[in-house]
Amino acid sequence: MAGRILTNRVTELLGVKYPIVQAPMGWIARSQLASAVSNAGGMGIIETSSGELDQVRVEIEAMGQLTSGAFGVNIAQAFVRDPSIVDFVVDQGVRFVTTSAGDPRTYTTTLKEAGLTVFHVVPTLKAALRAVEAGVDGLIVEGGEGGGFKNPRDVSTMVLLPLVVSHVDVPVIAAGGITDGPSMAAAFALGAEGVQMGTRMVAAAESPVHENWKQAICAAAETDTVFLNRFSSPALRALRTERTTRLEHDDAVSMAEFGAVKDLYFGGDLEASIALGGQVMGRIDRVQPVAEIFEETMAGFEATIARLAAGLS
Repeated sequence: MAGRILTNRVTELLGVKYPIVQAPMGWIARSQLASAVSNAGGMGIIETSSGELDQVRVEIEAMGQLTSGAFGVNIAQAFVRDPSIVDFVVDQGVRFVTTSAGDPRTYTTTLKEAGLTVFHVVPTLKAALRAVEAGVDGLIVEGGEGGGFKNPRDVSTMVLLPLVVSHVDVPVIAAGGITDGPSMAAAFALGAEGVQMGTRMVAAAESPVHENWKQAICAAAETDTVFLNRFSSPALRALRTERTTRLEHDDAVSMAEFGAVKDLYFGGDLEASIALGGQVMGRIDRVQPVAEIFEETMAGFEATIARLAAGLS
C-alpha cells in the first residue's frame, strides 16, 4: 500500500504523507536522520536536549538543503539551558514543535502565538489533560515501555493510550513499543492517529550512532532493558549493559553516570555511558534504511487492518 497517502488530523496538521514521527533523541535526532525521515514521508525532528544550540542551528539549516519535506524541533524542557529557547526555535522558521519533560503551560502559548503547531509528550492522563488545557494542538502519548526519560510511575502504552484518547478531543500520536505495521495498527485501534518511533530510528541505517549500538539493539531480547531511577526522577529506560545492570537497584542514579556520552554514541563504547532504548528492541533484528522501514510499516499496517476486517466480516 505504501504509495497511498493516509489522511487524518495528524497528517494534515503536520503536512506529512505518513503519520509517523521520529523521536527527538539527544545528539541522534539531527539532520542526517531527520532528513531521511522527512524524505521518506514522515516527520523528522531535530533535538535540542543536547544543549548544543549553535550546532542545532547548523542542523536546522542543513535540513533545508537535505529535504523538501516537513520537519520539526523538540524542546525538552528539563534540559533547557537557554531561557530564549522559544525565540531560538521561532527564529529558525520551524512550523512544528514537540515539547516534553516539563509543564506544557511554559511554552505553548508563546509558540502558538508565533504560528507554530505544538504537540506535547505526556506519560499520564493527568499530564494529558493539563496539556490540552494549555492549548496544545495534539499529544504524543508515551508508554513506559519506550526508551529514554520516563515518568517513575510508568504505564504501558496498551493502558495509557486508550485512557487518554477517551478523555481528549485532540489528535494523539502513540509512542512506546511502536516499530512496524502491526504495532502501528494496534495503536490506531486504541485511538491514535499517528505513531512515534524512537528505538527503531536509533537502529536505522541513517542514524548517526556507532554500529556497535545498532547491533546491540538488533541482538537484544525483549527483556534486555533496565528501568532506572524508579524511586527518583527522572526515571529512564536503557539497554542492559554491565553499567546499567550495576545501576539498576540504585535509588537515585546521578546524571554523572551518563559519563562520556559521545564515546558511546559515536565511539561505540557501550559501557562509556547509558544507551537509552525501549523494550521494542526485542522486535528489531536488522538495520534498515528509513525509507524501507516506512514502506514496510505502512504495508504491514494496511495488511493488518485488512486481515482484521476480513476476519470480522
